[in-house]
Amino acid sequence: MKEKVAIQGLKGSFHQEAAEKYFGTDIEIVECLTFQQLVKAVSEGAADKGIMAIENSVAGSLLPNYSLLRDSDLQIEGEIFLRISQHLIALPEQSINNIREIQSHPMAIAQCDKFLHSLHDVRIVSTDDTALSARLISENKLKGVAAIASEKAAKIYGLKPIAKSIENNPNNYTRFVVIGKTQPAEISEVANKASIAFALQHKVGSLQKALSAFSRYGVNLTLLQSLPQVGSPWEYYFHADLVFRHRDDFELAISALKQNTSYLKTFGIYKEANINRNQNEN
Repeated sequence: MKEKVAIQGLKGSFHQEAAEKYFGTDIEIVECLTFQQLVKAVSEGAADKGIMAIENSVAGSLLPNYSLLRDSDLQIEGEIFLRISQHLIALPEQSINNIREIQSHPMAIAQCDKFLHSLHDVRIVSTDDTALSARLISENKLKGVAAIASEKAAKIYGLKPIAKSIENNPNNYTRFVVIGKTQPAEISEVANKASIAFALQHKVGSLQKALSAFSRYGVNLTLLQSLPQVGSPWEYYFHADLVFRHRDDFELAISALKQNTSYLKTFGIYKEANINRNQNEN
């Protein structure tokens, strides 16, 4: 039986590409229009695993996804970086001069805003998914409308690129995390990275003390993102990614961190992905 992998978006989305790079093509894709539906599909067993975009090198972090992970019981078991090349795609008979509306996911729009600002008299519309935008144009034969999406989406939905590689920066990568209900034992054995969230006590120097716990044990802090605690004004959750040489170093750092926190959760301990290796596999 094929493993079921939940993605945000439809077939032809970058989530599908990331899922197939991580798991291989012999999987069953479970399409979810929103990230909330993705988390629910994995939590309730409609999918075995999920793959979720968490940050982009140009547009930044997908902040709501940190909250979704924090509020779930799911575990991060891996990650993958995907080089994102955005194309403006439309019906085969269209050219860029015909386009009066461009649709796509807000993250894709943000990645291409320099190109979009160069256009005149074009309406920009945010949608739930890049591939969904492409499918709607195809199904409804929408003239004068283009989507920002992948070349794969163009092929699947019978569209053509009318402007290629329109992202702001050629080093445009999205980091995806792989989520599931449990932490596979074979991954734990080779793990050298962890994702955590913590909240601090209201004391002078509490953040400094928290961060010193990482440096004290040689743990590298590769991401630190703050999000407000809803219902507690001016109080924050801190989401962090940590890379370590030895599992014991991580455990010692977490033990020291607990002394300064009012909340601490580990989302997963997994193998760090190599962005250069992923690039060579494209």
